[in-house]
Amino acid sequence: MMQPRFLMCRPQHFGVTYAINPWMDPQSWARDGHALSATAHQEWTQLHHAFTELGALIELMPPAPGLPDLVFTANAAVVLDGKVLLSRFRHPERRREEPHVERAFKALHAHGIVDAVRHMPDGLVLEGAGDCIWDRERELFWMGFGPRSHAESRHVVEETWNRDVVALALADPRFYHLDTAFCPLPGGEVVYFPPAFTQSAQRAIQARLAPSQRIEIEAADACRLAANAVCIGNTIVMSACSPDLRARLEERGYRILVTPLGAFARSGGAAFCLTLRLDLRSDPAGAMLSDAEVA
Repeated sequence: MMQPRFLMCRPQHFGVTYAINPWMDPQSWARDGHALSATAHQEWTQLHHAFTELGALIELMPPAPGLPDLVFTANAAVVLDGKVLLSRFRHPERRREEPHVERAFKALHAHGIVDAVRHMPDGLVLEGAGDCIWDRERELFWMGFGPRSHAESRHVVEETWNRDVVALALADPRFYHLDTAFCPLPGGEVVYFPPAFTQSAQRAIQARLAPSQRIEIEAADACRLAANAVCIGNTIVMSACSPDLRARLEERGYRILVTPLGAFARSGGAAFCLTLRLDLRSDPAGAMLSDAEVA
């Protein structure tokens, strides 16, 4: 099995200096910014250590002043089969990250870690793996849209990888990216918070998942960003987990590793947001059928 490889970015310049989602309160951060920055460094280091202890390789994107959310590397791009689809951000505050992210991926390309780097077409917004999550069990992408990404971006993803994309409309501004409320597990289950989605999106999820595969979480876990988790083998790395959710996951054979990320939750992010998986591979047999093949 290929060794898992992630992209991360040290929180050297992390802070809540603007507000683009309901979690962000710059005034609150400013009142205790020095202590919170120190906490963020400690929490990020513990998360980094957890991944390396689980056998993961970590590539580091250089931090940059004035780009506090660069630490959330999940938003940088969608990556599968060595192909990279760079993000285009909705908010001007994050659009400033785009040239820096592109340089980082060109460096990864030069070192043979990724094979190709592609841009989003003009006029379309897609905020990386934060809104476009690969489901290895079903050989498809789940894509959130509404608060940040455009629904039409699904067609770019389909064209790039020749894979199905299930587009899900997000309904709650607290869960502004898909990854804040939705996590596919390696056994085929999905952890998710139903009220984060519109009724039609909930029906789309139910159509793809058997009842036994749907692990619905309560609001308390959702608001602690428990679904913003990373799976390495049968270990689920989470920022928080209630005893009930832990018991349900352990019943299914998963090991839960909690690493607190409260400083990053102030910006609306947790374990998945702070990482981007670089080594994901698809099964060639799972490609979409062309119209000719269907006919």
